[in-house]
Amino acid sequence: MRIVSLSRYPVKAMQGEELAAVGVDARGLVGDRALAVVDGEGLFASGKRGSRWRPFEGVMGYAARMVDDAVVVSRGALAWDAGDPALDADLSARLGEPMRIVADTGEPRTFFDSRPVSIVGTATLDWCRTELGADADPRRLRVNVVIDTDEPFVEEGWIGSELTLGGVRMRAVKRNERCRVIDLAQNGVDAPTRWLKPLGERRDACVAVYCEVLEPGAMRVGDPVRLA
Repeated sequence: MRIVSLSRYPVKAMQGEELAAVGVDARGLVGDRALAVVDGEGLFASGKRGSRWRPFEGVMGYAARMVDDAVVVSRGALAWDAGDPALDADLSARLGEPMRIVADTGEPRTFFDSRPVSIVGTATLDWCRTELGADADPRRLRVNVVIDTDEPFVEEGWIGSELTLGGVRMRAVKRNERCRVIDLAQNGVDAPTRWLKPLGERRDACVAVYCEVLEPGAMRVGDPVRLA
């Protein structure tokens, strides 16, 4: 098995960036989910509703990328450095109430939904296309790593096991239960799809797995993936 693609999301819920290589520290991919857009109560602007989120789908119309140590946010031809008051003003105008970008301090919880790194296999995506009729574009899942696999959902069998991706050692810890966001046009995918309902009927709405970092290092597209 090898790494097919790597993705990072510098601002939670915004479009992310594809990478050829990335460093990984104890927190996760360097710079991943380091920032988030929050409302006046500190709830995340997102495509879903929950105890930590509010549904502001407009936030998904922005894209974020790292340039050296800075995060650049864009919307169409407009671009700002994260932290620029003009960006907060644009977000507030687009989302309809005061919004601001804040940095993850890790207290009381990080900006990750569950664990730092998410992984899915190509055979799982192929199965979802064939059996569920969804486009199964991995960008909808907002995963960090896509691995070439030949058995659908084989990654779920890794839970509790250690694996090495390039120079990084991780442990797979839990399945990833999906929400309505995977059906939305977002993260560079221009059209909606019907994925969540049939996935829930066939696979308990779970696709991809979460991992925790055991030994930091670096990963590259094409690096081998080995189970301990």
